[in-house]
Amino acid sequence: MTVIESIPVKSTVVDLCKTRPLHPRPDGQDRYTISEVSALSGLTAHTLRWYERIGLMPHVDRSHTGQRRFTNKDLDWLAFVSKLRLTGMPVADMVRYAELVREGEHTFDARQELLEQTRRDVITRMAELQDTLAVLDHKIDFYADARRASERA
Repeated sequence: MTVIESIPVKSTVVDLCKTRPLHPRPDGQDRYTISEVSALSGLTAHTLRWYERIGLMPHVDRSHTGQRRFTNKDLDWLAFVSKLRLTGMPVADMVRYAELVREGEHTFDARQELLEQTRRDVITRMAELQDTLAVLDHKIDFYADARRASERA
């Protein structure tokens, strides 16, 4: 199974996951141990347990011996949470979002507002980073020009 997801970026389209399988295991065989999820997600087992403890992870199934058994759906959720982390969304807001998801469809408006606020925050940070990049470029050019001038002297 492959997934093609498009995200518009400045009048261009970035294709994600064009040829990469969505999950390493087919449906029906989607039980992962915490160490497997850690390897697949890049999150530590400690972080995964913490996510579960604070309510950021939905209920994780357990084997008869009590071992966590994650599913492809859990991997999807962790991928989304990882994107939320990259946005700089506070953990409390991520937990709130997870709670809203669990509460059901009647929370769509609240979820949308939370995501829209996060989007506004990301756009603001992107503008700040663009300004910072311009300052860095100016300084880099300054030193390159100074080096060339000293080489000519």
